[in-house]
Amino acid sequence: MDTDLDDFRAMARTFCEKELAPHQERWAAQKQVDRDLWTRAGEVGLLCLSIPEEYGGGGGTFAHEAVLLEEQTAAGDSCWGVALHNAIVAHYVLAYGTESQKRSWLPKLATGEWVGAIAMTEPGTGSDLQNITTRARRDGEDYVVSGSKTFITNGAQADFVLVAAKTDPDAGAQGVSLVAVETARTGFSRGRVLEKVGMKGQDTAELNFADVLVPAGNLLGEAEGQGFVQLMQQLPQERLLIGITSVAVMERALAETLAYTKERTAFGRAVFNFQNTRFTLAEAATEARICRVFLDDCILKHLDGQLDIPTVAMLKWWTSDRAMHVVDQCVQLFGGYGYMAEYPIARLWTDQRVQRIYGGTNEIMKEIISRTL
Repeated sequence: MDTDLDDFRAMARTFCEKELAPHQERWAAQKQVDRDLWTRAGEVGLLCLSIPEEYGGGGGTFAHEAVLLEEQTAAGDSCWGVALHNAIVAHYVLAYGTESQKRSWLPKLATGEWVGAIAMTEPGTGSDLQNITTRARRDGEDYVVSGSKTFITNGAQADFVLVAAKTDPDAGAQGVSLVAVETARTGFSRGRVLEKVGMKGQDTAELNFADVLVPAGNLLGEAEGQGFVQLMQQLPQERLLIGITSVAVMERALAETLAYTKERTAFGRAVFNFQNTRFTLAEAATEARICRVFLDDCILKHLDGQLDIPTVAMLKWWTSDRAMHVVDQCVQLFGGYGYMAEYPIARLWTDQRVQRIYGGTNEIMKEIISRTL
């Protein structure tokens, strides 16, 4: 942290407390945030924080993305898919887009005119990305995109989707490419906004591509077949984002539970004064501190370009797993109220569970780590 990041944190906190926190129940009911939240965020400079100013971004670093995500979690919001928009979709364009693509696409993402999504998972394919069946068939000066995707964050509101598709269905991983699809194109349609156990206000949706015609210039990268490598290069940053959320969830769960147990009484004394409560919270505080130290070290390495794939896989599985454990212990200390949906601790519990699944399951993380041993 430095003065610039401290000032940014104050601004991000104000925005999250004003624009996110009051709307959680309504957004959960409608399964998505208000569309104009994106343009309001763009107006105050919260979109594309780590994209260079020449492309309409904030000119910051990944540290700014981390601060925003921490403040979003602290405000109790799990609805707004800004981390994916900012630190994943925009960075694919920045890393692999042509100069023309960057100047055309990034400013629209930065203002909120466009909401970004990335479509990898399919109904029959999760972590095994080389076996996706969505096709992008070359037809003259265009690609014809056909297939279906599911579990797509920002899917219901997305205007711009990076689609993982097979440009050569016989080439395995070498046949995967990323093609940008603007959702206004003929043949694109949205399926259901999915009913999830947690993160109910985030528009996780099914997307369908029925022979969608897109210009060949929407291919991301210098040639076909680079998509799998692009995905592998960018997934570590996605997993780092999951680590940030998981640690922030631990810290918020601990704060909520400390406050509750010091106010709630049982048998004539505060729940906190029971030894079991104090020991449980001591363990939770220790786990949160250890995960915070690991996370901060990974962020520093990432800022220096030194964060390797096995280390971020360790971070992703460890912090998401320990956060689930810590939040579960905190729910127990709330007693029956911990199971009531209106209590933040209950929402933290249901929202956290998916962190062990998306971004590559924790089992896949262990497989990645084991290959280096």
